[in-house]
Amino acid sequence: MINVLPGYEKAAYRELRNIEGIKDVYHVFGEYDFVVIIDVEDLSILNAVVDRIRESETVTATQTIIGAEL
Repeated sequence: MINVLPGYEKAAYRELRNIEGIKDVYHVFGEYDFVVIIDVEDLSILNAVVDRIRESETVTATQTIIGAEL
């Protein structure tokens, strides 16, 4: 889940769509601005994708939740 600078939602959306490993980007309303689905092979790659997201000048905060298959 991602928060971005107010007024930069469209720019952030375009930037997020271009990051390798991001499968889906959903603009949402509430505490967060975006929910991003990342589909990668292992945690080291996940960490690299999250680091890339955090490098964006439009991103102000992230919250990572890892899902597991049952």
